[in-house]
Amino acid sequence: MSESNRKIGFIGSGNMGEAMTGAIIRGGIAPASHIYVSDVSPERLLMMRRTYGIKTLTDNFKLFSECDIVILAIKPQQMNQVLSEIAGHKDYAVTERKLIISIAAGIPIRKIEKMLYSPPGLKSDEISRKHLPIIRVMPNTPALVLSGMSGMSANSYAVAEDISICKTILESMGKVIEFEEEKLDAVTALSGSGPAYLFYLAEAMTAAGIHLGFTPEHAAALTLGTLQGAVKLMAERNESPESLRRKVTSPGGTTEAALKVMESSNLKQIVVSAIAAAARRSKELSGD
Repeated sequence: MSESNRKIGFIGSGNMGEAMTGAIIRGGIAPASHIYVSDVSPERLLMMRRTYGIKTLTDNFKLFSECDIVILAIKPQQMNQVLSEIAGHKDYAVTERKLIISIAAGIPIRKIEKMLYSPPGLKSDEISRKHLPIIRVMPNTPALVLSGMSGMSANSYAVAEDISICKTILESMGKVIEFEEEKLDAVTALSGSGPAYLFYLAEAMTAAGIHLGFTPEHAAALTLGTLQGAVKLMAERNESPESLRRKVTSPGGTTEAALKVMESSNLKQIVVSAIAAAARRSKELSGD
C-alpha cells in the first residue's frame, strides 16, 4: 500500500473532516503536504492550514482533479450542489483511477453514482466507472478522540486495494467493520447515533447524583468515572454485558433495587424501539 504517495482531498472541513485529517497525519498514512482541503469558509481553511500544515483550496473541482482519494466530508444537504459543481464542470472527465469516500449521512451510493457516472453531456461507460470506485462510510463522533466506530460499504467497482485504503484511513481514528450497504441505516442508528444515547444516560445519572445531594461537579465526575470504567471492563473481559450485569447485581441489594425500577418501566424495550426508530429515519432520509 502506498497511501503516502497519494494525494488525499477533503471536500469539507467540519469536525469529522478535521478528525480524519489529523488522524491521517498522526498515523503516517500521508504527509501533510499530500493533503488538500476545500471549504466554503475562509476562516476554517486558514485554521486547517495553520494547524495541520496542509494545502487548502476554494475550488472543489480543482481538488477533485488533483487528488487520488477524494473524501466527501460534507453535510447531506450539500451533496447535490457539490457533485453537480464537479460533474458539471466543462473539464470533467474520469481518465485515471480515483477513490471516492463519502461520510455524508443518509446519502446512498446510487445517488453519488448517478451524479458522477452519468454527468450531463458526457457519455457514461464501464471504463470510466471502473476508474471511480465509491465507498460509503458511517463514522461517529468518538473519532474526534481516535476512538471512533465506523461502518463502511463499497460499490461494485471498488477492488480489494480500494477497500484496504479506506479501512486504513478509518482505523487511524478507531475501528471499522465492512457491511452490505443495506445495513448502513442500522449502523447509523446503533453506532452513528449511539454516542448520544450514552450521553443521555450520563445526563440522567448526573441529574440523579445532584438529586441525591452531590455538587454538579462531583456528580459529573462520579458518572464519567463509572461509565469509563464500565466500558473498559466490557472491552477487556471476554464476557457479555448481561454476564457482567449479573455479577454486580446481588439479590436484595442496591443494584437490584435500581434495575427493578428500570425493568418495570420496560427500559430495555424502550431502547430497542428508539434505535429502531433511528434506523427507520435513516432509511427515510436516504430515500429508500
